[in-house]
Amino acid sequence: MNERRAPLFLERESYRQRRAIDAARLLPLVGFVALCLPILWGNGETDAGADGARMTSVGVIYLFGVWIVLIGAALVLSRRLRRIDAEQGTPD
Repeated sequence: MNERRAPLFLERESYRQRRAIDAARLLPLVGFVALCLPILWGNGETDAGADGARMTSVGVIYLFGVWIVLIGAALVLSRRLRRIDAEQGTPD
């Protein structure tokens, strides 16, 4: 009555290729969310005192850090996707 299905075998390399393509598709969305996070940091005060200056500098450091990480992730993904294209023989 209850038939067991055989586990679906996915070739390891094709599985990794699909995950790399998925990561490349999600990278812009993840980057957008990460770059918008400092907007949520505000505590509702408009005081431009020392605490406001500290939060601004932390926000700028965060933004540049996220920017650098996104560039690195895009570099790694582009190299991996280029290798996948070369293996499959697809033209540029």
